[in-house]
Amino acid sequence: MSVRTLATRTDFSPSFISQVENGQASPSIASLERLAHALSVSLVEFFAATEEIPTIVTRAGLAPELRSTWSRAQIQALGPSRPRSRLEALLITLEPGGLSGKHPSAAASDTFAFIVEGEVTITVGESQHTLRRGDAITLTVDMPHRWENTGLVPAQILVVSARLPR
Repeated sequence: MSVRTLATRTDFSPSFISQVENGQASPSIASLERLAHALSVSLVEFFAATEEIPTIVTRAGLAPELRSTWSRAQIQALGPSRPRSRLEALLITLEPGGLSGKHPSAAASDTFAFIVEGEVTITVGESQHTLRRGDAITLTVDMPHRWENTGLVPAQILVVSARLPR
C-alpha cells in the first residue's frame, strides 16, 4: 500500500505517514489504532513485525512492546497474534499526564478495560469517569473515548478487544 493510499484511509497527511514509517514521529495510541484499522490488522499485529511471540504463554518481562512518546505510553502485547484467535490483550502503561489521543475516538471493535494500577480519567462521548485500581469498563464500537492519566504515578490498563474478522 502506498503512503498516499494509507494517508487517505486514515485522514493523516502523507508526510505524517512517512515520518511514522521512518521513526521520525511517535503517533498517539489513537493514531496507532487508526493506522492498524486502515491496514486491516490489529494493534497486536504491529508487534508481529518486530517480535514474534512463539508460544501460548507470555512470560512476565518478555512481552513485546511499543512505545508512544506522544501518548507517554508503553503498550505490551500479552499474547500472540494468531489468525484464529478471537481476542487480543494489551497492557497499556500511561505515565502521569499521558493520554491516548487529543480527542475521543472510537475503537475498531468492542473493548473491555480493567485498571490494574493507578488512576485514569476516561472521556466517553461527553461524559468523564475516573477509574481506579480494580475498576473496569466495557466499550462498544459506537463509543468514542479517550484515556488520560490524571494521577501522579503510572497507570496500567489491561485492554481486551474483540478481534476483527477478515
